[in-house]
Amino acid sequence: MDPFLALLLVVFGVVVFVFLSIMYGKSLYVLLFNKLLCIHWSPFRRKISTAQRNILSNEFSFYQKLSIEQQQKFEHRLACFLGKYQFIGNAGFVLTDQCLVLVSATFVMMTFGMRHYLIDVFDKIIIYPQSYFSTINKDYHKGEFNPKLKVLVFSWKDFKEGFRIENDNLNLGLHEFSHALYFHGVKSKDHSSVIFADTYIKLQRYLTEPGVLSGIVNSDYFRIYAYTNQMEFLAVIFEHFFETPQIFKSQFPELYNYIREMINFDESILR
Repeated sequence: MDPFLALLLVVFGVVVFVFLSIMYGKSLYVLLFNKLLCIHWSPFRRKISTAQRNILSNEFSFYQKLSIEQQQKFEHRLACFLGKYQFIGNAGFVLTDQCLVLVSATFVMMTFGMRHYLIDVFDKIIIYPQSYFSTINKDYHKGEFNPKLKVLVFSWKDFKEGFRIENDNLNLGLHEFSHALYFHGVKSKDHSSVIFADTYIKLQRYLTEPGVLSGIVNSDYFRIYAYTNQMEFLAVIFEHFFETPQIFKSQFPELYNYIREMINFDESILR
């Protein structure tokens, strides 16, 4: 092939990819590999207090499994999260560092592989001392996500219970934050959302394949509440993904990999 013609073809290919990037809001790398680059780049890293770091070191197992470098990235994201969202104590609940750190760290863990992690579908987090009566649907709740009011609500008693036993696949923080991630992922256009939405579509197709969903249901690995609707299914899956990853991966490797890809989770960072 004539060298000049070959060069023209290369230039044309680049132009096409740039055009697609602009049209669909994706970088070339995301278009090609459905992954992100420079996930944790920041001109400077924000710090947390010594007391907050001690809470992570003593009470948050995910943080304990990270290298020093990764822990610093985690701390930066935790500080950014605390700076962006308003925490409100209700029904006499007094916010403590333990509460602020553990709630924030749960979301930072879930989004640690995502470049765009400070999402806008909520702007405040309300904490009750225990289960509360919701004026929205006239029932008692342990937690909820309300996209119209842009609020996440947790019962602190039930939130802590999710940490007491780390392998029972019951974690209120993971469950409610997954609702917010789902809502953001399918509605927004940032690169992390594009990956989330694209992978979620692939996941839905996978679940319609013959025998897949029935095999999941019959396994009794996921509690029955998972099959309430699509959002609850995803929420329960996230609980299992972080609480019993090895069992999940061994029993349902394809499903596990869809979740891993959805949030760009890198298992290799854990010691």
